[in-house]
Amino acid sequence: MSRESEELKQAGLKATRPRRRILQLLEHSEERHRTAEGIYRTLLAEGEEVGLATVYRVLAQFERAGLVKRHHFDGERAFFELDEHQHHDHMICLRCGRVEEFVNDEIERLQEEIARAHHFKLTDHRMELYGLCAACQKAVSED
Repeated sequence: MSRESEELKQAGLKATRPRRRILQLLEHSEERHRTAEGIYRTLLAEGEEVGLATVYRVLAQFERAGLVKRHHFDGERAFFELDEHQHHDHMICLRCGRVEEFVNDEIERLQEEIARAHHFKLTDHRMELYGLCAACQKAVSED
């Protein structure tokens, strides 16, 4: 049994071909944050016969099963990433859409300190920083 099939089985999902292929894409893609449309286009380019509705349905199933997390970085499109159960935050380029992950222990410590000071029980948080990546800063300065 493939690793993807085993992961799906552990999540309580049948290991159908679309589920295995979508999980493989999410696990092996250099791009860690993918849209359903991007996944669909990649599958079509690889010769897979799958519909966009199937991709959306599988991603929703993966989210319910705890395999992926959904983000709305631009306020519109949903981006999906594997849920590796390790906290990280994101920087999003407003020009090209690049998403960069980061972890900063000092920021985490400050958030906990602020929550304690306000007698607030912190259960989760999300930090998203928006701006321009280095490549877009350079492109803008050259315009």
